[in-house]
Amino acid sequence: MGTPPEAEALRSYIERFSQVLTDTGFPRMPARVFVALMTADSGKLTAAELAERLRISPAAVSGAVRYLGQLNLVGRERDPGSRRDRYLVFDEVWREAMLRRDTVLSRWESALTEGIRLLGPESPASARLDESRHFFGFLRREMPSLLERYYREREAASAAPGAADSTGDEAEPAARP
Repeated sequence: MGTPPEAEALRSYIERFSQVLTDTGFPRMPARVFVALMTADSGKLTAAELAERLRISPAAVSGAVRYLGQLNLVGRERDPGSRRDRYLVFDEVWREAMLRRDTVLSRWESALTEGIRLLGPESPASARLDESRHFFGFLRREMPSLLERYYREREAASAAPGAADSTGDEAEPAARP
């Protein structure tokens, strides 16, 4: 008995999307696990389910979810009385990841400021560090308003079922906490 065609099509899609993430710097196994969770209807899978779906070892799943957890892209939950962890991707994973970037951007700005002080204001290297510091500061300041504009757009699209969103695709209702 073979694998149903729809399961093979999904596995193929997971590999293609994972490759897109890998091509932009994401490690391969975390990319595969992330996409598998994103494409699960519930957004939740156990390590055994991930291993089976991706045809990988449980150890590979463990390393991947540890990496994804450090990026705040996945979480872990356990049913009461169960010893099995279930890994989940958050419904608004990108929003949450962007909001958490604020802390990262602040740390980068601090580290860059330290380097600027160390190198002195006249150093060409200091000028490069300062440009990066200004860029990260700009992103950190603008991210909240950018996200707010995004949610206003999503709410407007969901208020008019069938209306096209900014990509020209049919709008799906946005899930907000």
